Amino acid sequence: MKKAVMQLEALTCPSCIKKIEGALSKMSGVDDVKCLFNASKAKVDFDDSKVTADQLKETVEKLGYEVLTIKTN
Repeated sequence: MKKAVMQLEALTCPSCIKKIEGALSKMSGVDDVKCLFNASKAKVDFDDSKVTADQLKETVEKLGYEVLTIKTN
């Protein structure tokens, strides 16, 4: 299991968080998602044999949010 931390553009409302968490949690291989409103970050636990960090980023960007950076470990 890997962890990704995405630094996002400023999140402006709680519905932004629900939208991002909902889309990421529906992806195959994603185990857990938590968005931090004040820090504008999304933390994702995922199985890198099923989904890549680039796919996570792409999903968030399709929702209309910019991913400034993504770090995995």
